[in-house]
Amino acid sequence: MGLFYSKISRSAKMASSPEIQKFIKDAVSQEKVVVFSKSYCPYCHMAKEVFQKVKQPIKVYELDQLDDGSAIQDQLVSVTGFRTVPQVFINGNCIGGGTDVKALYDSGKLGSMLIG
Repeated sequence: MGLFYSKISRSAKMASSPEIQKFIKDAVSQEKVVVFSKSYCPYCHMAKEVFQKVKQPIKVYELDQLDDGSAIQDQLVSVTGFRTVPQVFINGNCIGGGTDVKALYDSGKLGSMLIG
């Protein structure tokens, strides 16, 4: 979607819940910022636009474009406690969704979270 977005991943169909949980754990630990998104979601667009404004590269997984996107979204509930998208992770920690990212940006707290 922009210069600072890493390639949107497409993954092979994963067979089991443990496999999907491992995928999520690995995904959020390998990148500074990971966004589990849906391409048509306005809150997802809001979150991605904030990172574009601050010129922060992000890894985006568009769940509606992945063969196992629904299964990944189902497993995210066990990780974060919620099923809605976006689910945004910084340094392996879920910071919430689109409005949360926007609020952190507006308050000036997002920048310090991205350092280090």
